[in-house]
Amino acid sequence: MELTILMPCLNEIETLATCIEKAKAFLMRNGIDGEVLIADNGSEDGSVDLAHAHGARVVHVPRRGYGAALLHGIKAAQGKFVIMGDSDDSYDFSELDAFIERLRDGVDLVMGNRFRGGIAEGAMPPLHRYLGNPVLSFIGRLFFSIPVRDFHCGLRGLNRDRFVALGLTTTGMEFASEMIVRAALSGYTIDEVPTTLSKDGRSRPPHLRTWHDGWRHLRFLLIFSPRWLFFYPGLIFLAFGSLVTLAALPGPIEVAPGVSLDVHSVVAGCMTMLIGTQCMSFAIVARRYAAFRGFLSNTYTFKRFTTAFTLERALFLAGVLILGGVIGVGFCLLSWARVNLGALPYGSLIRTLVTSGAAIAIGLQIAFTAFLSEVLEIESAPN
Repeated sequence: MELTILMPCLNEIETLATCIEKAKAFLMRNGIDGEVLIADNGSEDGSVDLAHAHGARVVHVPRRGYGAALLHGIKAAQGKFVIMGDSDDSYDFSELDAFIERLRDGVDLVMGNRFRGGIAEGAMPPLHRYLGNPVLSFIGRLFFSIPVRDFHCGLRGLNRDRFVALGLTTTGMEFASEMIVRAALSGYTIDEVPTTLSKDGRSRPPHLRTWHDGWRHLRFLLIFSPRWLFFYPGLIFLAFGSLVTLAALPGPIEVAPGVSLDVHSVVAGCMTMLIGTQCMSFAIVARRYAAFRGFLSNTYTFKRFTTAFTLERALFLAGVLILGGVIGVGFCLLSWARVNLGALPYGSLIRTLVTSGAAIAIGLQIAFTAFLSEVLEIESAPN
């Protein structure tokens, strides 16, 4: 069988029959050996009986959720290709020619683009159209270099076997993002074709929850990009803290009339460097663990940095920082001893003491991170 047209369903009796008939018309018009598959997510309104009556095959999904229904449906599909879309009559299943053409050309994932194809009045809430979708699509392109302008179009086609091999796991609305991200990270080919979006034919509100599901999409994008979640923010913190600390370390420096950097700036700069080091440590550990577990590809660009972060190199850098910090602390103790443990000049020594303590803390952080990342990659013996 060449094609499965897959529709997730949860109480869609008002529109399901129309969607099935349009899908069957497409298969018949093009002479395609295919099926219409309904992944039912626990409907209680007669949708299952209606689907059977209109000649569709139904699989029952035991776990609730948009992603759970699609994942179960993809695994149950009999076609070489799967074209999936919502069963609310917002997508026209009789016009899937561009999708099947691109799939036949060898594209692994074909995305619909509603902004290129046309969005009917009232079909997409303004918040989704002008903020949510564009922002999340931009973040997806920025984080993962994915050439997709409509990240959340529900009408998409895919090569079934290739996507089963990805091992997708999410069960909610974020499944739409996981599909694209995991495909891109695995080197799959992705293309977009124009598609139209009509106002859905249901009389009840959609299952989508704007802020809840939007956050789940954003959270997924962040979790799958250690660079943007940890590394780049950490790099900014570390660079800014280092700049402030080095500028104020020799003594007070006036940066504007009435505004100067003094000992308190050194303290703040050192704290910022510690935060930056912590973030970058998280990035290294998260990236190496994700690659080891197969969540992220070993060919991912950031791996060049994390691979260079070997245990021996990290311990050498940590040793240099700790040694420098110990020398600084020793200098402060010696200065204190010279005055018989009495009062000390506040400014100069506190700068040295705080900076030295930060160097020791950063060195220990780097050393422990290096050991932790090695522990995470220990392979267990096969059973």
